[in-house]
Amino acid sequence: MAPRGDSAVLDGLARDLDTGYEAFVRAHAATVFSTALRLSGSRAEADDLAQETFVRAYRALGRFEADQVRTLESRPWLATITLNLWRNHLRRAGRRPREAGAHGAPDVADPRPGPEAAAEASEEADVLVGLLGMLPEHHRVPVVLRHVGGLSYAEIASVLGCPAGTAKANVARGLHSLRALYRKEAP
Repeated sequence: MAPRGDSAVLDGLARDLDTGYEAFVRAHAATVFSTALRLSGSRAEADDLAQETFVRAYRALGRFEADQVRTLESRPWLATITLNLWRNHLRRAGRRPREAGAHGAPDVADPRPGPEAAAEASEEADVLVGLLGMLPEHHRVPVVLRHVGGLSYAEIASVLGCPAGTAKANVARGLHSLRALYRKEAP
């Protein structure tokens, strides 16, 4: 399912790539950055991954026909680019991603909880982000795509190149592993 207004953004891209691209980036920047942050565990790496994702997307869009642009599934396409860039980065760096703290998380709309609730939520977020970083890639990626990127199971299946049922099972297994880690590691 495309985000609201995505068809208008894609239509603008199809008419003129250069003038429509800014709206495309604005529509997807937060999701791409959040996904990159949860995959990489580092704000600096997430910034680089998100930037490179949009550079690659721009280059690819320049080769697309207008009809291809109008029917593009933006979120899974961008998630695929981000995921591939992250995997390439890991191969080049020869290391596992670092754990991120909540300090590295992007700003979220503030519903204005009280100070105690805010402190508790921050501690909880620190724990969950750290535990997410401990999951193996085959569990972390589907969970991040579903619960950070907001992709549907069909979109996750498209990104990972597997059936939708497998994508759903991988998300469930990842959440199960995350819960097990939480019970074991959480204070």
